[in-house]
Amino acid sequence: MELENHTRESVAQLLRSHGINPTHQRIEIGFALFENPQHRSADEILAMVNARHTETSKATVYNTLKLFVDKGMVRELIVDPNKVFYDPNTSAHHHFYEVATGELTDIPAAGVHIEGLPQLPPGMVTEGIEIIVRTRPGR
Repeated sequence: MELENHTRESVAQLLRSHGINPTHQRIEIGFALFENPQHRSADEILAMVNARHTETSKATVYNTLKLFVDKGMVRELIVDPNKVFYDPNTSAHHHFYEVATGELTDIPAAGVHIEGLPQLPPGMVTEGIEIIVRTRPGR
């Protein structure tokens, strides 16, 4: 989800709309995510927040990002066990992940067609399908 007006007040309103109390640190973390929407790691967000206000701990950033994911404000992308990114675009879409550079690029969901999914276990429903296409330069 992109904000039309990238202000701290609009971030506070977005937090409230997701049932999140807009504390100073949560607003700063949200602002880092939404001021220039990109796929960012927790460490990148921590560096952005602390470049402005050096009072935010790594634990606070991780806990806040988990809250944002749990409330549906951002998507968590696990591109490999050691690399997690946070995506402020929560609409249905997929990703290219360039292994050599770590760059993530959106793939519109309308361009991807999936066939042959297995039958779900009894009582289960599909919550979503996310595809990450890993790429690397050809040899």
